[in-house]
Amino acid sequence: MSSIMTWKMGCGHRWVFPVIGVVLVSIGGCAAEAPKPTSTMTQEQVRDHADKAFDKLKQEEKNRVVGSGVGPY
Repeated sequence: MSSIMTWKMGCGHRWVFPVIGVVLVSIGGCAAEAPKPTSTMTQEQVRDHADKAFDKLKQEEKNRVVGSGVGPY
C-alpha cells in the first residue's frame, strides 16, 4: 500500500524538472548576444543607387522605343 502512495506522489511532480529546464533555456536564449544593428546608408550611397536606377530605366526605354518602332509615350 505504501508503495502505491509513493508512486502517486512521485508522478505528480515529474513535470517540474522539464518546466525548469525550459525556463532556464529560454532565459539563456534571451540573454545571448544582442543582434547587430543594420548598416545605414549614407546620402552619397542613396544618390548613387538612384542614379544607377534612373540610368537603367532610361536605357530600357531606349531599347523599347528602338525595338517596337513606336515613339515614346
